[in-house]
Amino acid sequence: MKGLALGACLTGILVSVFACGGGQAGSAPGGAPVIAVDGSSTVFPIAEAVAEEYQQVDPAARVTVGVSGTGGGFKKFCAGETDISNASRPIKAVELEACAAAGIQFIELPIAYDGIAIVVHPENGWVGTLTPADLKRMWEPAAQGTVMTWNQIRPDWPDSELHLFGPGVDSGTFDYFTQAIVGEEGASRGDFTSSEDDNMLVQGVATDPQALGFFGYAYYEENRRRLKLAAIDDGDDTNGAGAIPPSPESVRDGTYQPLSRPIFVYVNPEALARADVAGFVNFFLSDGAPLVREVGYVPLTDAEYALVQQRVDDRVTGTMFGHGDEMASLTTRLSGGN
Repeated sequence: MKGLALGACLTGILVSVFACGGGQAGSAPGGAPVIAVDGSSTVFPIAEAVAEEYQQVDPAARVTVGVSGTGGGFKKFCAGETDISNASRPIKAVELEACAAAGIQFIELPIAYDGIAIVVHPENGWVGTLTPADLKRMWEPAAQGTVMTWNQIRPDWPDSELHLFGPGVDSGTFDYFTQAIVGEEGASRGDFTSSEDDNMLVQGVATDPQALGFFGYAYYEENRRRLKLAAIDDGDDTNGAGAIPPSPESVRDGTYQPLSRPIFVYVNPEALARADVAGFVNFFLSDGAPLVREVGYVPLTDAEYALVQQRVDDRVTGTMFGHGDEMASLTTRLSGGN
């Protein structure tokens, strides 16, 4: 599995992939065109892996992959600074308006499934299963300065400090989590340790026995020896499985609820007129599935990838998604249904 370390900017000599910052659409030093990608830290490992492999196929291609968070990536994309925007949620109405005002169109491409992992320190002996109600009690705005110990979540848990770690407000994972758990996108207590770098969140939970955090499942997979995974009991026992942890199977079939979701790239159709961008996007969809698996995410089905490719071929612009319905059937959406 490719490492997910994002730390400082990584500048390859032969492979021009940058782990932070992100370049402006245009040319690299020496006049070579740059495929500028930015956005979600969740999607970053996939985009980085695809960029590295594509540049083996087309050595003349130069790809920069930045990590500004989903919201930060859309700001750059709608300003015309990037060709492709990585996103761990569908585009918001305010971002749609910003792109429209700037005359920027997009093709929305689901590229994988992800589950949001809820993790604690390995020495935590009391958390095995959590409910959405437990998580809401921890994270809702009313909890700030009030819900400060574990036994305030469940009385039989320790009377010890609760330390929370989560993505920053520019993160699509933050948006999705707050919508799914609190019931309102962006609604959260503010007194938690936040970072757009998921590895910083991993480090925080892995070194603090009183901690709980959330981030994309691939970061748990990469660090499973340092973290303990919680299962989620959403109260729906129709499948007879009870509490369910995230896994490739439970994320793909949607039984890990309410924290499973598709993740995306958004492509500027004007950029697709460039052979290097078109080649990169086509490679992403045709050769990306093994790389999606390799970095810990769940690929779409072959039929879904074919429908996504058709959106590229037909230059279908706009979003397929309404608010809060991300796990409705992708196949139905991609086929033109609601």
